Amino acid sequence: MTSVIRVLLVDDHAVVREGYRRLLERDLRIQVVGEAAEAVSACELAASVGPHVVVMDISLPGGSGLEAMRRMLVREPKLRVLIFSMHGEAIFVSRALQAGARGYITKSSAPEVLLKAVYAIAQGERYLSADVAAQAPTPVHALPSVADSLTAREFEVLQRLARGESVREIGEKLGLSEKTVANHQSVIREKLGVRNGAQLARLAAELGLAP
Repeated sequence: MTSVIRVLLVDDHAVVREGYRRLLERDLRIQVVGEAAEAVSACELAASVGPHVVVMDISLPGGSGLEAMRRMLVREPKLRVLIFSMHGEAIFVSRALQAGARGYITKSSAPEVLLKAVYAIAQGERYLSADVAAQAPTPVHALPSVADSLTAREFEVLQRLARGESVREIGEKLGLSEKTVANHQSVIREKLGVRNGAQLARLAAELGLAP
């Protein structure tokens, strides 16, 4: 790693990104080289600005952070991604690490935790915030889950269904047709072994996906 760590910030809230930037750039060894508010532009920026570390939320317009991360890592396998999310449940952490994230911290973490995490993964280490690690006495990335069979897109649709969004709303937010979302919903039910929306809602709650 070079002496200056180049960081790309990805979050759909401009105020949040500004807070990250100010915090990180207090340290002269960190340079924020770009910001993105949604998945597509995040992938484009990662390809063009050459960050060492991407600090990214999971929930993004136009696609999940997990899907964006997969695309980034296909293009640049050495890229290091830190997930910084409001979701601290084990299933989110497990999915993120399985998808290639080098670290995971929650937005309830103290400011200095973000700095520690960026430094740790820039040096090739893994980093979990204390609240995340406390929930997982076994290695988080090894936790089995009934949802492991879902693709990143299916997991994103399941998250939104669990929040009570309709097929139409999900389609509008993800840029998909209602038919495509409905097809995803059918596949999700089949993979998870549930027959209807009520059963799917109960399972989502058990997985920690419900609000």
